[in-house]
Amino acid sequence: MTDMGAFREAVTGWAAGGPGDAARDLAERLSVRTVVLLEGLSDVAAVDALAAIRGRNLAAEGVCVLSMGGAMSVGRYARLLGPPGLGLRLIGLCDEAERGFYARAFEAAGAEQEAIFVCAADLEDELIRALGVTRVEELVRAEGDQRPLVTFLRQPAQRDRAAHQRLRRFFGTKSGRKIQYGRVLVEALDPDRVPAPLDDLLTSL
Repeated sequence: MTDMGAFREAVTGWAAGGPGDAARDLAERLSVRTVVLLEGLSDVAAVDALAAIRGRNLAAEGVCVLSMGGAMSVGRYARLLGPPGLGLRLIGLCDEAERGFYARAFEAAGAEQEAIFVCAADLEDELIRALGVTRVEELVRAEGDQRPLVTFLRQPAQRDRAAHQRLRRFFGTKSGRKIQYGRVLVEALDPDRVPAPLDDLLTSL
């Protein structure tokens, strides 16, 4: 496990009700200065992929990219890691539907509201729109998922959905698929087509 991985694990245990000593010690030893609070692991995969493309080593820069396992946990993490706790700078990326959770949590923790970056629906939707449906379908074929996609699209429930909505739903139909495509879609982006919330987040770090 990398040192930053150990810090993430310590923070997760702390947020679940465990002791915070290990997180405090690692934050100091690793010179952690910023924590990016994300809803899930697919968001982590996307942020990490874009950082790698741009030649950034976020861990070496003192930035921890952290999955909270859901937006409703943001208040707890903000309290532990932000000004009331470890005193780290907080950055957030969330879906429009979860903006309120982030806004209230950041306000309560004394963190900057401007450091919350919001996706219109979710990050997968932003990436699909940036790439276009045809390109995303090409990537699905290249990843060996053409047959599962065709099977999924034949379901009656998918017939009335727009093409980009069907793809977005498809990525959530198998464990690990959203994480896989969080990386794949970002790596396929043209440099000038990175969705604004993701681009602005990385620029702010």
